[in-house]
Amino acid sequence: MHAADVKLLVIAGCPGEVVAHCTVVSRTALALAERLKVAVDRELVRQGGLFHDIGRSRTHGIEHAVAGVEIARGLGFGEALMNIIERHIGAGITAAEAARLGLPKKDYLPLTVEEKLVSYADNLTSGTRVMQFHEALDRFRKILGPAHEGVELFIKQHHEIQGWMKRGCLGPN
Repeated sequence: MHAADVKLLVIAGCPGEVVAHCTVVSRTALALAERLKVAVDRELVRQGGLFHDIGRSRTHGIEHAVAGVEIARGLGFGEALMNIIERHIGAGITAAEAARLGLPKKDYLPLTVEEKLVSYADNLTSGTRVMQFHEALDRFRKILGPAHEGVELFIKQHHEIQGWMKRGCLGPN
């Protein structure tokens, strides 16, 4: 990781455990990017993984993505990086779910390869521990409930990313 980027998280007010988590997510997303057979901006993935939770310097609630965009805008981050920060929550959040959660009503669904990789890497990471997909899926089901739309979005995200892989699988489907 670039020391200046890590320092920026600290200056923004992110606690040490958030900085550690973001570092692991960035590394995980980059490792995934290396295995893809589709074009991907690796530097954007690195930065997106590192800064995806910058909003946790203000709140640990779901609204940390919105707060993160505000911080990122103030720091002069580009639109692509701000989109990763805003769209990394869950495996994406629909406008209807956003309204139920008290977020501004719009889609928070990752759209680009880079957005999807960071979201996926974040979903595979609990603190600084990276899990296999099946374990992360079980965690999703326990947190959200087995019938929640977020569970299906995570499964779809997993299959899409698996389809982009050059070889192998990240774990059991």
